[in-house]
Amino acid sequence: MRINIGFIGFGLIAGSIAKAIRIKHSDCKIYVYNRRHPDVSEPLAMAKEDGTIDGIHGSLDLFSDCDVIFLCAPVLINISYLKELKNIIKDTCILTDVGSVKGNIHKAVAGLSLERNFIGGHPMTGSDRTGYENSSHLLMENAYYLLTPTKETSRHDITFLRTLVEEMGSIAYITDCDRHDEITAAISHLPHIIASSLVNVVRENDDEKQLMKTFAAGGFKDITRIASSSPEMWQSICLSNPDYISRYIDIFTDKLKNFKSSILAGDSSALYKTFEQSRDYRNSIASTSSGALSKSYEIYVDVPDVPGIIAIIATILSSNSVNIRNIGIVHNREFEEGVLRIEFNNEKDSIDARNALQRYPYRVYDR
Repeated sequence: MRINIGFIGFGLIAGSIAKAIRIKHSDCKIYVYNRRHPDVSEPLAMAKEDGTIDGIHGSLDLFSDCDVIFLCAPVLINISYLKELKNIIKDTCILTDVGSVKGNIHKAVAGLSLERNFIGGHPMTGSDRTGYENSSHLLMENAYYLLTPTKETSRHDITFLRTLVEEMGSIAYITDCDRHDEITAAISHLPHIIASSLVNVVRENDDEKQLMKTFAAGGFKDITRIASSSPEMWQSICLSNPDYISRYIDIFTDKLKNFKSSILAGDSSALYKTFEQSRDYRNSIASTSSGALSKSYEIYVDVPDVPGIIAIIATILSSNSVNIRNIGIVHNREFEEGVLRIEFNNEKDSIDARNALQRYPYRVYDR
């Protein structure tokens, strides 16, 4: 069955979803709403030219035949489109969004009696790079995609959207909107706030020579990478999920106060226990094999950081029938023993890789 799909907002996430759907449904029709039409932005022109989308509409009225409409603008903007869409969509159309806050849009949907049509959605993936030009169908692969249906959503519609999500390569998980917002406040919203705050601490306390900025290495860059995300998007998220975000800011603030007290008191036992507990729990996240995502196996390899080294290592592993999940250069040695990080899907590949590379002048470290 050919499906018609509409997008409101078309950046990194929307573009990645559209590309992933296009692979599985080559005959589907994908349209994007552009309120500035006929003035088409370069990214939309690119999406039309590369075949990801079939058309660009300047009126939402032309979305009346859509089977699914993805709301991919910032959270508060998505809500503003609901009233207009109510009078346009057909009875069987599924409205879904990709925002990381669900409570407020579910409330708006209920107020407009759109609960039969709406299924909240949140692909838990992304990048510090934004825009359609950075989109890829691979962004959806193996990513959790949370779905928050309403009490009036039909089983048929849940199954339809869940299947579409899984065809993208994502892992669908159904939960309610309130639980979703608490989870994302703790594991997504709070980390962004922490990252942004840490960057601003350094920015506001660096000297004229900017030595802090100059020497900021792996640890600082890793923990603050997400601070490069869209300010508009995160402004909207914070304003949309204030209660849960405030709760977890308070919890985190208490943790920082406990750290400070232990440091000032010279309480070595408390400090060790805190670092030990966080290390063990973090390692359990990285190595768990009980969830939907498979366990990850990594090795680090000492190699010269020179052009072509990845190709050489990949050739060695390929000749030994080793399947690589991910590979990349670590450009600093902070917290890492080897300069080349290689990730595998299973233990056998990691063992075979280690054995193969140790026959060459490369030192290998397990992780």
